[in-house]
Amino acid sequence: MSRRLRMWILAVGCLGFAVMFGAACLQLPGFGGDSHPYGDRAVGAALAHRTANVISAVNFDQRAFDTLGEETILFAAVLGTVVLLRQTREERQVPPAPVHVALPVRRYALILLPVALVVGLYVVAHGQLSPGGGFQGGVIVATALHLLYIGADYRALERIRPVSVYEVGDAVGEATYLVLGLAGLIAGSSFLANTLPYGTFNTLASGGSVPLLNMAVGMEVACAVVVLLARFLDQAVEIEEEGKK
Repeated sequence: MSRRLRMWILAVGCLGFAVMFGAACLQLPGFGGDSHPYGDRAVGAALAHRTANVISAVNFDQRAFDTLGEETILFAAVLGTVVLLRQTREERQVPPAPVHVALPVRRYALILLPVALVVGLYVVAHGQLSPGGGFQGGVIVATALHLLYIGADYRALERIRPVSVYEVGDAVGEATYLVLGLAGLIAGSSFLANTLPYGTFNTLASGGSVPLLNMAVGMEVACAVVVLLARFLDQAVEIEEEGKK
């Protein structure tokens, strides 16, 4: 295929996309209006399933299958990183040298570590009630653990970060989401259908399967971020080529 033909195909594709996008925009509600057909339906569906946080209702109930795709992208990224950054025969692992940390940095990092960890777990646990959820809370939890690296040293982080355990946690979080999706099929509904009791509105035990899917994502995201950072930090701190000092 010549370059000219490729450019013509690209131009035709872009033109088709522009026409369809323009036609779709013409059907949008008026800008700044107080009602929206999809927004009204999303809020109604969230309230019907006792989920106070409409965004979580959309992510883990109304379009839970799309969220599975987003979670799987992160899972695949971790898997690719583990494969690409694995230690090769030409590399060796050296123990990290201790590094002096300024006292104010050490103090505040170690104070913030438990606070950030609790905040992250809170965000995950209350995702069906308030802003946040598994994605946001999982990142906060992973970040909290790495405050130990900032406040102490890499060896201290390694003691609370056995990478193999977090790799298993990443896989378990992904598998749990899939199993909860299959539960909908077993119950005679569709994949990832919200078939559990909806509970009492605005309580932790509300939203049916929303909090369970939320926690599965929180576990997967937290473990995935830890594994990603571990692979990159290992390359920067512990792994070096043979013959180098």
